[in-house]
Amino acid sequence: MSRVFADTVGLVAVWNRNDQWFSPATAVFHRLQATGVTLITTSYVLLECGNALSRTSLREKVDRVRIQMEAAGLLIQPTEEDWRAAWQAYRRGEADQAGIVDHVSFVVMRRLKIPQAFTNDNHFRAAGFETLFD
Repeated sequence: MSRVFADTVGLVAVWNRNDQWFSPATAVFHRLQATGVTLITTSYVLLECGNALSRTSLREKVDRVRIQMEAAGLLIQPTEEDWRAAWQAYRRGEADQAGIVDHVSFVVMRRLKIPQAFTNDNHFRAAGFETLFD
């Protein structure tokens, strides 16, 4: 089973037709679905999505995806070790001074050996991951 990490940028883009990345993200999303790739993410990423879309009609969509991902075992709860490692990298300013949620994502991706992210966020490239749309 091939897995790709879903970042906030990618998820928000496919849910929000008004997002500047809607077209490229949606094209990649459909390609991933067609090839049977499984998207996984962390609870922290979904928190970011929930915050980003809190004042839109997409609140229900975010919650529905959370429920589905939890049920399928695709929503990762970062460990205490993940948390501590992410804060150390954040403090050092790694990955072009990425934010803390991105650092948690990087730690989880490394732990789960996931080299690709459904995003165009340059911080993922700076951390050594492949991003799937521009």
